[in-house]
Amino acid sequence: MHPVLFWVYRLSYPLLLLLSSPYYLRRMWRRGGYRRGFLQRFGYVPSLPPPTPGTRRIWIHAVSVGEVLAAAALLQRLAARPGFEAVLTTTTSTGHRLARERLGGLTRAISYFPLDAWPCSARAWRRFQPHLSVLFEAELWPEHLHQARRRGVPVLLVNARLSDRSFARLRRVRPLVRGIWQSFHRILPASEMDLARFSELGAEPDRLELTGNIKLDVDPGPALRPPDKERLLRELGLHGGNGPLVLGSSTWPGEEEALLDLQQAAAKAGRPIRLLLVPRHAERRGELAHLLENRGLTAHFRSRGPAPEPVSVAVGDTTGELLRFTQLADLVFVGKSLPPNEGGQTPLEAAAWSKPLVFGPHMSNFRFIARGLVDAGAALVVGDAVDLRQESLLLLDDADRRRTMAEAAARWHAANRGALQRTEAAILAAAPRGSED
Repeated sequence: MHPVLFWVYRLSYPLLLLLSSPYYLRRMWRRGGYRRGFLQRFGYVPSLPPPTPGTRRIWIHAVSVGEVLAAAALLQRLAARPGFEAVLTTTTSTGHRLARERLGGLTRAISYFPLDAWPCSARAWRRFQPHLSVLFEAELWPEHLHQARRRGVPVLLVNARLSDRSFARLRRVRPLVRGIWQSFHRILPASEMDLARFSELGAEPDRLELTGNIKLDVDPGPALRPPDKERLLRELGLHGGNGPLVLGSSTWPGEEEALLDLQQAAAKAGRPIRLLLVPRHAERRGELAHLLENRGLTAHFRSRGPAPEPVSVAVGDTTGELLRFTQLADLVFVGKSLPPNEGGQTPLEAAAWSKPLVFGPHMSNFRFIARGLVDAGAALVVGDAVDLRQESLLLLDDADRRRTMAEAAARWHAANRGALQRTEAAILAAAPRGSED
């Protein structure tokens, strides 16, 4: 980034932060879980002693749950190598909670990522003292990159991707952002489309290396045994075998209504289905409770403990259980994809568990993956809520077609793995060498 532009950013960021603070503080309060470690966002991260001679300390930043799971796969491989240690930062409270629960033994410290303001970022850098910075996906923080550059610390952008919206915005100011790519030692795009986008925005070819999407290599966890599945279904209130189970995976406003319409249409056709809704944001439970009550449906919210009796709809309003819920599904709808929502949530967990998929037309955040699943015959694109209802009813009435789609999902997932190994090799090559500091 040009020095003048950087100083404009450095001076304006605190003002913009102040102006937007009521909105973000209100959102943090609604979602909960942000009180713990709040000062870490101002750079008061754990103060670590300097790395021991011969040890390379890597600062990995993973924004939320999906990135934390991908980072976990990297951390497991790095932990098996002598001479490496890692600190992990996240942005969201859900990602932070998941990291604390699962990754404490693989990291030197777990913290929130500091605000990208001069004193906050500099304080965190002084306390962490890393040899290498690894950012996930689209984390382009000018102050963080500046602090790395002035310390001579290389930065990698891994699983790098640009959404349609981000790409359009950056393309409009391409001459102004061209220099930011020089702050990265390497940029490792998640797909060929992302590679082309970074190149078009001015990233030099020698900084780009197509490695693929690490999330395809994430271990989905242990498979549930039949007794475990039955127990989980009973806890959700979905036991009893009342037709196929449809999962709304990471749903957004409007999509729950569409899935409830599907359930109602199936019941009228004499082919009842079970419905499990997992909203992307658990704090919407009040909104969903009101919706279900207005429809006269019996429902159970996972956060309330085991269901006392069977219900029409279960709501998975907890954190970290989507992978388990996915194993119960006969059909998975991927959220944030029906109009007016756009961008899409990840379909990778469902593909990893060999599930037939349905999603709307707006999967731009996972365009390459969504296209691959559709081309492989593992997924179906629907245009709107009416189309979702009609096409899903046909799928739910055709077990053979669902089985064929599930097998296609498994083949596609297996064929596209390998990014984790390539990314690890890039990290090892970028980590400063030498036996002493």
